[in-house]
Amino acid sequence: MTTTDDVVEQILASYDTITVVGASADTNKAANEVPAYMKSAGWRIIPVNPRADEIVGETVYRSLADIPEQVGLVDVFRPSADCAEIARQAVAAGATALWLQLGIVSAQAREIAESAGLLYVEDRCLIIEQRRTGIRKT
Repeated sequence: MTTTDDVVEQILASYDTITVVGASADTNKAANEVPAYMKSAGWRIIPVNPRADEIVGETVYRSLADIPEQVGLVDVFRPSADCAEIARQAVAAGATALWLQLGIVSAQAREIAESAGLLYVEDRCLIIEQRRTGIRKT
């Protein structure tokens, strides 16, 4: 049986790009701090936010469907109630991993993601896990 820690390490080691749904332009929010930190640690960031044009120096897309390339890892900064729909959109976009940030849990999103074969993590922070594992992309 694979533990969540194993899946976390697999995701951090395997993906070079993180698509961040709910990324924020507000530098005081975790939805900005986490992508900025992960970018500084070597990951490419693709922000998704319907109301911003640039976040952490990157072009923002309005939705997962608007991203003009293959989506791999989708990191979510949205309320738990939104996550089932985001999981459906991630599957439709061809994502292969779904990560719900610390404090975000959704049994429906888990079921949708795992049924489609996506790697799945919930209620974990990318910064905390990157620091714990020491995995970097730079």
